[in-house]
Amino acid sequence: MVSVRISTEMPFERERVWGELERLEDHAEWMLDATAIRFEGGQRRGVGTRFECDTRFGPLRLTDVMEVTEWEYRERIGVRHRGAVSGTGRFTLLDVPGPATRVEWEERLVFPWWLGAGLGAQLAKPLFVAIWKGNLRRLRDRVGELSKNRES
Repeated sequence: MVSVRISTEMPFERERVWGELERLEDHAEWMLDATAIRFEGGQRRGVGTRFECDTRFGPLRLTDVMEVTEWEYRERIGVRHRGAVSGTGRFTLLDVPGPATRVEWEERLVFPWWLGAGLGAQLAKPLFVAIWKGNLRRLRDRVGELSKNRES
C-alpha cells in the first residue's frame, strides 16, 4: 500500500473551491492524470455516485472505477477505488485566515501484483506527489479563472 497526503492553500473562500471540486465531471479538466470520466447512471453528486476515470501515468493507462463514499457539503468528498488499483481517496476543505481555503488530498492505494504490488506503489509515490501537487495548482488556477469570470 502507498499513502500520499498533500495539501495547499488557495486564496478563495471555501464555497468557491467547493463549487469546482464538487463538479466531478470536470475533474479531468484540471487533473493531469485523468483523461476522461464516465458516470454509471444519472447521479453526479453525493454518496453512491459511481464513475469510471481513464487514468494515465506516463505510459501506463488504467480505468479507475470509483464510488463516492463520503460527501459532506463544503467539507469533504471521499471515494473508494475499485479498479486494478484499489484503495481510498479523500479531498478535505478547511478554512484558513484570508479568506482562504486549505485543500487536503489523501490517497491510500494498493497496487496489483502485475504493477509490482508494494514495491511498485512505493516507487510510484514520488510521481504521484508531483502530479497531484500540479493538479492542486491547476485546481487553484481554475477556481481563480472562474472567479474572475463571475466578477466580470
